[in-house]
Amino acid sequence: MTEQHELPRFLGDLIAHNAARLTEADARLLDVLVRDPIRGAMENGKEVSSRAGVHPASAVRLARRLGFSGYPEFRTFLQANLVDSVAGDFENPAARMAARLVRAEEGDVLSSILDSEIAALQHVRTTVRDADIRAFSTALMKARKIFVLGRSHAATLSALIALRLRRSGYDSIDLAGQMHQLPEVLTGMTDQDVLWLLTFRKPAQVVLDVRAIAAETATTTLALSDLTGTRIDPAPDHQISVSRGGVGQSQSLVVPMTIANAVILDLAAIDGGNSLRALDTFKSFRAGLPTRLGR
Repeated sequence: MTEQHELPRFLGDLIAHNAARLTEADARLLDVLVRDPIRGAMENGKEVSSRAGVHPASAVRLARRLGFSGYPEFRTFLQANLVDSVAGDFENPAARMAARLVRAEEGDVLSSILDSEIAALQHVRTTVRDADIRAFSTALMKARKIFVLGRSHAATLSALIALRLRRSGYDSIDLAGQMHQLPEVLTGMTDQDVLWLLTFRKPAQVVLDVRAIAAETATTTLALSDLTGTRIDPAPDHQISVSRGGVGQSQSLVVPMTIANAVILDLAAIDGGNSLRALDTFKSFRAGLPTRLGR
């Protein structure tokens, strides 16, 4: 194969560079690959040839014509091309899933996920300060009422945070579970309250709208986001932005959930025992409920 640095970086450039040498079969194969690059990066040469309606050996001949030793090496190039292009396409769930599969060797999906989660968590250690955690917990401790909002995947974490805060004795509301009556819930928001936003990738419009309401009422606003979800205007009073992993990595809720757990634990450390007393009270109350209600 030609040295990698001599090859065009992307498939479109590679096609243009070799246009004069391509046959009709090559054109049909490339059309299949270009029309569905995600599927093309996952299939072998025989599968791509079948979809293009050409001889199975045609994919191998195309790969060699383009400067690769065979189709497996061309497929590796297609996969790298996919991962590079997905960097700007986080809103495409199919592309994100395909990039993760590309990163994982066959039969090694679990290890790949574990490795990406561990790497992302290690990154948190060097990018999030104890002072950032304390700024969140201090604001929560002083709040009359806490509004928590996350959409899409973040809605799951929103519900968990609100639940844990309620059990710790704080008046918290999961706005994601109140979408049908947001005006009624938000009408009482004041400058004594806290709004905790969770936003990953592109902020949902409702997140921006609620943030605007909080700004009008001088409600202290916290935001926990990944590095691509930072475009919140007006800017929150306190924000923790952290990577959930790179392109092709799992980018799950493990990182933001870990940070949320740290905030709630720190809150228990500074609120004079209020959280611990509330948890004991809740435990006793639940133990006295009928079995059907206590579980």
